[in-house]
Amino acid sequence: MVGYGALGALDDYMGVRGLNSGAGMLGRWKMLGQILLASVVALVLHFGPPALDEMAIPGVRPAVSLGLFWLPIAVFIIVGTSNAVNFTDGLDGLAGSCAALSFAGYGVIAQLQGQGWLATFCFTMVGAILAFLWFNAHPAELIMGDAGSLALGATLGTVALMTTQWLLLPVIGVIFVAEMLSVIIQVSYFKWTKRKGPGKRIFKMSPLHYHFELSGWSETHVTQRFWLINIVGAMLGIALALL
Repeated sequence: MVGYGALGALDDYMGVRGLNSGAGMLGRWKMLGQILLASVVALVLHFGPPALDEMAIPGVRPAVSLGLFWLPIAVFIIVGTSNAVNFTDGLDGLAGSCAALSFAGYGVIAQLQGQGWLATFCFTMVGAILAFLWFNAHPAELIMGDAGSLALGATLGTVALMTTQWLLLPVIGVIFVAEMLSVIIQVSYFKWTKRKGPGKRIFKMSPLHYHFELSGWSETHVTQRFWLINIVGAMLGIALALL
């Protein structure tokens, strides 16, 4: 959390100060920093006590050991979740509310698995995010920025790994995954169609929340419906973890 928060804060600072033409940190350098930080975390989790290398599958006992293959998967999950939350941070209260629900879901799972200390951390995160949302609710007086979104996403991915229930991350963090996929689909389809002529787009704009705004939904409307969907995802994720 501290590492990704510092990386995001540096990116925010560069944007505010107009460095790199006001665009913030170059994407390749930010991605490199994310990968390096995630690699350190993955190595510590894998080789430190208790060594983590398992993948829990709903309905299958015991969890499957992946050995060293767990390391690149862990890096991918941390970096991917970090960027997914970052993409979601575009409307007042959206990223924060979905993050709070996702941490609550994993907090319940951790408690059910006897990881009381991890559950305590997750619900501490929920409390901190709710305090932030008091000022981030529409119309926002305070915004998250990369300092918050990158840190929350990386931490959520790490928590998922520590519960071994990281296969449920696309369910518990369904909005984050949808936002990320909308960007990937939009960019990929535009580049593919551009080979044959003018590039075409599937969504009116990506990430996904902007598509619904341009379709006529208000900012509050989008935010409320997205976190309602995330509530269902968190409940379903908890249910699947119990199988």
